[in-house]
Amino acid sequence: MHEPQRDKPLAGLTTLELGGSADHYVCATTDAEVLDAVAWADANAHPLTVLGGGSNSIVPDDGVRGLVLHMGTMGREVRTEGDTVWLRVAAGEPWPALVDWTVAQGWAGLECLAGIPGQVGATPIQNVGAYGQDVAETIVRVGCLDRSTKQRVELEAPDCGFQYRDSWFKQNPRRYVVLDVDFELRRGGPPSRRYAELVKATSEDATLQEVRDAVVGLRRRKSMVLDPEDPNRRSAGSFFTNPIVDPQVAEAVVEKARALGCGDVPQWVHGSQVKLAAGWLIEKAGFPRGTRAGAIGSSSKHGLALVHHGGGTTAELLAFARSVQDAVFEAFAVTLEREPRLLGQL
Repeated sequence: MHEPQRDKPLAGLTTLELGGSADHYVCATTDAEVLDAVAWADANAHPLTVLGGGSNSIVPDDGVRGLVLHMGTMGREVRTEGDTVWLRVAAGEPWPALVDWTVAQGWAGLECLAGIPGQVGATPIQNVGAYGQDVAETIVRVGCLDRSTKQRVELEAPDCGFQYRDSWFKQNPRRYVVLDVDFELRRGGPPSRRYAELVKATSEDATLQEVRDAVVGLRRRKSMVLDPEDPNRRSAGSFFTNPIVDPQVAEAVVEKARALGCGDVPQWVHGSQVKLAAGWLIEKAGFPRGTRAGAIGSSSKHGLALVHHGGGTTAELLAFARSVQDAVFEAFAVTLEREPRLLGQL
């Protein structure tokens, strides 16, 4: 491993383009360099922060203490048996490119996750999902560096604790560094068309490519793909997760919405609970799309995305987010949880 860089600016490594510098920074391009970086941080009693594509990350204004390990590992391995395709992908591989490649190969399983920025290694941590498909549906195991033993371990999918936008990795961020992810895909399999908006946008006999293109088109119309020409481009995508609540809470939200004259409340059955639409709650609580407070605001295309318009600070972003959370709680008694990770905060 090269000697870590001192005082590395991090804003340019994130899609929000906010925040300060890392005390120490290294970009690892091999698993051996990942191990060296972890060992260096431990030997020098520095906290370790892993950075991927920066699309789900918030950098504090005063930077990140310790060592920031930026994942730059690349590589794909393919094994097939009949119509089953097993794919092992290094953590640093760009996620949108991987999805596009699997679709071009005719391998079903990831098509609804097209256009999501970031790296492969982050997908099991967040259990990335969109348009009715979660990455946990195709992950069979995750290869990790166990920070306590400095050894490689492989966790089978049932041991990963996958839930809605959650996992064991997310709940225990100090234990493992994700090195690679194994997916099981289906050669010639049908595309997933479970999400109502996607069903409307595609035909029953849509191909994998057509579903992928429809997903990217839907995301683009919501400013949810990386586009340097998009005025909403400085964003971490969905800033809050959709709340999962008990049925009684959902009923109370419906009553509150009726009293406010908000109309029908979008909701979906989620096991024994109910999923509510965070974007709808935000807009009905008084933050319509395009709301702005100085350099920070909500996206003009999607109420769930918060946008940095340039020249702002992380403190301003978090203050705006808190005002959104407070307004939703006051209107509907529902607590919104932040989705992007504040680096250096465990």
